[in-house]
Amino acid sequence: MGTENSSELEISEPLLLVEKKPAAFDEIPPWRDQITVRGLVVSALLGSLFCIITHKLNLTVGIIPSLNVAAGLLGFFFVKSWTSFLTKFGFQVTPFTRQENTVIQTCVVACYGLAFSGGFGSYLIAMDEKTYKLIGSDYPGNRAEDIKNPALGWMIGFMFVVSFLGLFSLVPLRKVMVMDYKLTYPSGTATAMLINSFHTNTGAELAGKQVHCLGKYLGISFFWSFFKWFFSGVGDSCGFDNFPTLGLLLYKNTFYFDFSPTYVGCGLICPHIVNCSVLLGAIISWGFLWPFINTHAGDWYPADLGSNDFKGLYGYKVFIAISLILGDGLYNLVKIIAVTIKEMCNSSSKQSLPVVNKVQDDESSKLLVEQREKDAIFLKDRIPSWLAGSGYVGLAAISTAAIPMIFPPLKWYLVLTSYIVAPALAFCNSYGTGLTDWSLASTYGKIGLFFFASVVGTNGGVIAGLAACGVMMSIVSTAADLMQDFKTGYLTYSSAKSMFVSQIVGTAMGCVIAPLTFWLFWTAFDIGDPNGPYKAPYAVIFREMAILGIEGFSELPKHCLAICCGFFIAAIVINMLRDITPPKISQFIPIPMAMAVPFYIGAYFAIDMFVGTVILFVWERVNRKSSEDFAGAVASGLICGDGIWTVPSAILSILKVNPPICMSFGPTVSS
Repeated sequence: MGTENSSELEISEPLLLVEKKPAAFDEIPPWRDQITVRGLVVSALLGSLFCIITHKLNLTVGIIPSLNVAAGLLGFFFVKSWTSFLTKFGFQVTPFTRQENTVIQTCVVACYGLAFSGGFGSYLIAMDEKTYKLIGSDYPGNRAEDIKNPALGWMIGFMFVVSFLGLFSLVPLRKVMVMDYKLTYPSGTATAMLINSFHTNTGAELAGKQVHCLGKYLGISFFWSFFKWFFSGVGDSCGFDNFPTLGLLLYKNTFYFDFSPTYVGCGLICPHIVNCSVLLGAIISWGFLWPFINTHAGDWYPADLGSNDFKGLYGYKVFIAISLILGDGLYNLVKIIAVTIKEMCNSSSKQSLPVVNKVQDDESSKLLVEQREKDAIFLKDRIPSWLAGSGYVGLAAISTAAIPMIFPPLKWYLVLTSYIVAPALAFCNSYGTGLTDWSLASTYGKIGLFFFASVVGTNGGVIAGLAACGVMMSIVSTAADLMQDFKTGYLTYSSAKSMFVSQIVGTAMGCVIAPLTFWLFWTAFDIGDPNGPYKAPYAVIFREMAILGIEGFSELPKHCLAICCGFFIAAIVINMLRDITPPKISQFIPIPMAMAVPFYIGAYFAIDMFVGTVILFVWERVNRKSSEDFAGAVASGLICGDGIWTVPSAILSILKVNPPICMSFGPTVSS
């Protein structure tokens, strides 16, 4: 997906080539038959569920695991269950093919991708009045005029005018990225492996077990979340979410296990190094740094400031997190651009070498035949370059006219500048995602944010910067999503045209579903409350970045800038060490981007994710085959069950139905 992916899978394309081509491939349905009504209905249902999950993660911790595999698995489960049900009653049903499964997965990823790139947990919510008040009306550069509160109308309109350009920007390069450069796109490749296994006789039995496992843990997660609700009372200090598991002293510094199936599931999906990096960041910040800075209250900053005042400890939390995120993002951006240029130069030099014919053995010949068949199917239904070019130009013209109506400070010529530069950045992001599975969409967005905020200046620069961030993020994120799904389609013998159409349909669904599901959260919960469950951590960070782009560093508390510079440099050095050391060492070096998240939010979710990674680590040691087959299903079930509970929880909140019990904890009172 076009998300800030936290999965770094090591899957190479040859793994998919060892399986002999089944007879089912002899009759691949035309591209129109790969897109079905039942597939679109399932896509809309799953897209809604995954949007809810993405919003919940965005508004709580900001780490979004790759859900591509879960989309493929759940798509198979729903359609296979439906066709089996109808067959039992004697109805004639169209066979469920891997191509239809792939189209559903593509549609779902396109839909829920907008819940991330749409900025509902970052740049859009950073414009609202609550974030403005949280930073403070007396804070330089934080103007009351720079407010735009969420509303369904303008959010849906904004999604429609910015979300489709990324799809058209790189369509002409699909052959280059997928066939010529043979980029891996690990999440897309993993999803293709899963879908291919579902639709073979040997894989059908395992698929059934995986679906059963997912359903079981989805039910467990849902009913556990329902059970927890009864004890959560009124306010934010009750229930299992505030259980001082490690004692009251550590609880005060946010070190506790909050029994969240979602974060434990994230720990099962994310690589061990990501989870350990998050925990290390929590220990450094909440274990040492914040208590140390707190001892200098009255010297480095006024001691009587509120807990959310940027001139106090809160300012250190936000800006040190920003420095780590920017250091990591900029390093990886430069690295991926350099790798892209190097790989392109290497591939062009390789193409100029004479081709030497080698004697092929039987196995190599079979692989070559399969490769040619995939190439032929992928190129069969062409998407004309003129269509992509005219589509991009036409959409850019509409968007250039419409965006200044929604965000007046972002003038039409600034929007046009974004669309001239964006295709090059979209290519870099798509290429980097193909190599590493790590989309840097938010990094490109932050670059746009800083640039346009500084260009516009104090009179509207905050809104202009945040809106420009959205324009940039949308294009580079959806372009990377499209290429990832093209890779999945290529490996499942799906038509490129059906992939492109399903991506457009999924994006159109997301333009409506993502704002609607966000509105459910917005109306039911106190979004942005720093002491509540839905802190929306990136809202404050993004608004502060925009103010920083205009005002500079003049208002930071004492020594804050020096500490920020230290962490910015540390992020670059840590990344360099990860790149220059041998793999047996670099696999233990933490990831700065993951370390940064708990600096601002707290340590509790790091504990949950670490519990997930410990479970996976032990599982791998006890039975590696079982963990490889079922860990993804267990994680998806835990995340989806908790995500589904969000809907009835929100409805109960809207209806003002409060939990009957408040379970809270305090120190023992001696008699």
